[in-house]
Amino acid sequence: MPKRPLKLEIRIPEYSNPRNKLREAIHRAVVEVQNTTSVKYRDDDKLEVTLRLYFTDERSAEIHDVDNRLKDCLDALQGRVGGTKTKAMRVLEPIVPNDSQVWRVVVEKGIMPKQARGRGHLTIRRLRH
Repeated sequence: MPKRPLKLEIRIPEYSNPRNKLREAIHRAVVEVQNTTSVKYRDDDKLEVTLRLYFTDERSAEIHDVDNRLKDCLDALQGRVGGTKTKAMRVLEPIVPNDSQVWRVVVEKGIMPKQARGRGHLTIRRLRH
């Protein structure tokens, strides 16, 4: 039996405040791509996430911590866009049931190429050993 497809490649939106709106925009971007595929994640899937963040200049890149941008993406994938940890509400339909399924993460930031227009890349795929 062939393996289910689990790879999604998404152009994520440019960083913006407030973070809840950014998370909604990330979620929307992933859903748009997911709707063109048969990719669906189950709660027993082990995943890896690669995140490439683009910034307009070195100063902008220095200001943003990669862990905060990663958290925005992982929360968006779970459908969590607001609230505190204890009251974090799953406002949107989850794409990945739980971010504990993410076993490997690669995050990098760089100065954006002209064609990027401030947008980054998010890839979700089956964990490769």
